[in-house]
Amino acid sequence: MNNKLISIAQNFQLEGEITAVENLGEGFINDTFIIKTVDGAPNYILQRKNKRIFSPIPAMMDNIQKVCTHIKMKVEKAGGDPMREAMTIIPATDGKLYFVDEDEEYWAVCLFIDDTIAYNAAETPELATAGGKGIGKFQSLVADLKEPLTNILPGFHDIRYRFNQWDAVLSKDPVGRKAEVSEEIGWIESRRDEMLDFYLLLENGTIPTRISHNDTKINNILFDKKGEVLCVIDLDTVLSSTVLNDFGDAMRFYTNTGLEDDTNLNNVSMNIEIFKAFAKGYLEEAKTFLTKKEIEYLAFSAKYITYEQVLRFLMDYIDGDNYYKTKSPEHNLVRTRAQYKLLTSMEEQFDAMNRIVREYCQ
Repeated sequence: MNNKLISIAQNFQLEGEITAVENLGEGFINDTFIIKTVDGAPNYILQRKNKRIFSPIPAMMDNIQKVCTHIKMKVEKAGGDPMREAMTIIPATDGKLYFVDEDEEYWAVCLFIDDTIAYNAAETPELATAGGKGIGKFQSLVADLKEPLTNILPGFHDIRYRFNQWDAVLSKDPVGRKAEVSEEIGWIESRRDEMLDFYLLLENGTIPTRISHNDTKINNILFDKKGEVLCVIDLDTVLSSTVLNDFGDAMRFYTNTGLEDDTNLNNVSMNIEIFKAFAKGYLEEAKTFLTKKEIEYLAFSAKYITYEQVLRFLMDYIDGDNYYKTKSPEHNLVRTRAQYKLLTSMEEQFDAMNRIVREYCQ
């Protein structure tokens, strides 16, 4: 495999002789490797892009290049280092931003940024604040990017689209599970109008469309040796949508005191201190460009994204587990109940969440 990877890497405009191509991490979507070169030459990140999730890949790479080019321009203008404070896409030898191998798999390369720190989880308020600053800084850098991006994930965080899927699955009840989850179905239906009222604000432009990252885990933020935010990476999911999706999804991950599929619901709640810490860091960077309406719905976005995930887990369970990988016949139902517990914890603390947002926007 290493020889094949070296052969693929040689199709890109790299500096220096390649000495090895090695696995890097265990990504759930893409396969990621590090390209090592001779002393003095830079190292690189090689990825096999998942064409079953992102389509079309060439448009995705164009999106990434637009965002990276814009950020580099902003960083350079501010006197920073555009080679370290933004991703650098390395073209293939034919000038394209990707290479297609004989198996019709898509590959892309970016510069490896060395002397950086990455974290797998935000286990302390201090790290949550740093994560918030990272996402807020990314959004602020692209807030004035006007070039349109291709939507390579149709229906992503579109609750109207999800309800259409939901209604179809309930109508078909393909594996006969609907009757056993009538209570859980009630959870979804009782909040339908609230979620659609919010989504209408996106559809009619009351809440603006901006560039959003859409994968706000803290391990997608690189820090320098001093612990300061350097840049945001893994831009496959960049889209034109509401930036509230980034905040809400981050809160779904950061604040959960339990596991996404926790079987002990007593473990699951929203940690308000982590919410406060992330909001502090985020708003330090983002409050200068957010509108009053975006700020008004910032806390709500955490409920919105978590609700959407409850719906999607339950829908997949009723549909016969066709989308998410499962470890047991009831895995999606376990996920549904755990996410619903997180949602109810958010609802119970919603007033406090809004007070925190208002405090940091003064």
